Amino acid sequence: MDRDDVAARYRRFAEVEAVAAAPHYAALARAVADDPLVLDLLLGLPRIKRQPNLLLAVLRLLGGVPADGADLHDRVAADGDRIRAEMLARATQTNEPARAASLLPALARVVGPLALVEVGCSAGLLLQLDRYGYAYRTAAGVHRVGGRDGLVLECTVDGELALPDDVPQVVHRVGIDRNPLDPADPDTVAWLRALVWPGPQEEARLARLGPALALAAAHPHERVTGDLVEALPGVLAALPAGATPVVLASMTLLYLDDDARAGFAEATAGVHVLAAESPGVVVDAPPEPHGRVVVSLDGEPLLVAAPHGGAIAVC
Repeated sequence: MDRDDVAARYRRFAEVEAVAAAPHYAALARAVADDPLVLDLLLGLPRIKRQPNLLLAVLRLLGGVPADGADLHDRVAADGDRIRAEMLARATQTNEPARAASLLPALARVVGPLALVEVGCSAGLLLQLDRYGYAYRTAAGVHRVGGRDGLVLECTVDGELALPDDVPQVVHRVGIDRNPLDPADPDTVAWLRALVWPGPQEEARLARLGPALALAAAHPHERVTGDLVEALPGVLAALPAGATPVVLASMTLLYLDDDARAGFAEATAGVHVLAAESPGVVVDAPPEPHGRVVVSLDGEPLLVAAPHGGAIAVC
């Protein structure tokens, strides 16, 4: 990946992913694409570490969101070594609990009790999906699922979609990640807050994140550190008898190369796979506006969803 490729990646982030959800990040990404100094920093990193999300989150973690492109440039010029070190040490591990509302209608199709295995689990907030409440706003009114006393995830529904009447029964949960995060660790909290984009959704996302982390800390799941393709066979083999295995992948498989995706498919053969991934990663489909993802069950596309949750539509 050369300089032009990196610049194009940041322009695409600005024009497709951030333009509506985080206009300020869109402006910063466009500035990065035209800034030789910042591009030099990115070109000195491994390809997987050049992501716009990672750079912008590290900047936010270290000193807050840059005011504009000039401020971003000055901070890289003054503090490039520390920014580089943090980008090498960390990974994009956005853990947005609202995505659970996108997954629930598809997961309801699987007969339980369930054993959930999430790849790229971060702090495992999606593994707690049966402990959330849900309020789906449809043309016919509000369809409520699960409890109303804890964290309730709101989601608008466009089109006729079969919605569950209850949350699934989950009897076992495992998260696999190269660096699984401890939801009780203050550094985890700080990093996941830094990954939240500034913009119209920021306040609501931060308001969800705290209670979701507290819930995950109170109900720890099994954490497996390692490569997801290498770890999956052993994890699946160790699941309790009588539980239906379901592998969850949410904005994770897009980071795998073709060989790793083939290894994932082989490791999950005969097992339910619930995915919320960009078009073309699991399901062949044209790009969606504003970075929307396709939610699929066992390779069958069921709905499209906002990348950070909150809105779904029938395919």
